[in-house]
Amino acid sequence: MKQRKLFLVVTAASESAMGIALLAAPAVVLKELLGASQPGAQTLATAQIAGAALVALGISCCLARKDDSAPSQTGLLCGMLFYDVAAALLLALAGIRWQLVGIALWPAVALHSALGVWCLACIAIRSNRSSATSP
Repeated sequence: MKQRKLFLVVTAASESAMGIALLAAPAVVLKELLGASQPGAQTLATAQIAGAALVALGISCCLARKDDSAPSQTGLLCGMLFYDVAAALLLALAGIRWQLVGIALWPAVALHSALGVWCLACIAIRSNRSSATSP
């Protein structure tokens, strides 16, 4: 259970921080992440919406950290697993296929990959404990 709580705290902090950065300074984040030197208004607005979504994920993870036995925590972890895997793949695709590479791109790919593996481990640990205690 401690692994889940730690994962949710780390995820809450990292996603909230990125979300706030996207809300406050989307052009800076897009430059550092994707190398976008002058993003258009539509791109900036979309980045800010993504920032709001990341803050919402952060809030959800923060609040769920205390719900050790709740099925909703497992549901949130499954959603975060999908998000981390998708984010890693889409960011890698942006770098490889479209050469959208900023200084933070590959560290972000590595971070989302690591978070995805960690999240999967948190889900698997819970599943193993549940099946071991089932009659």
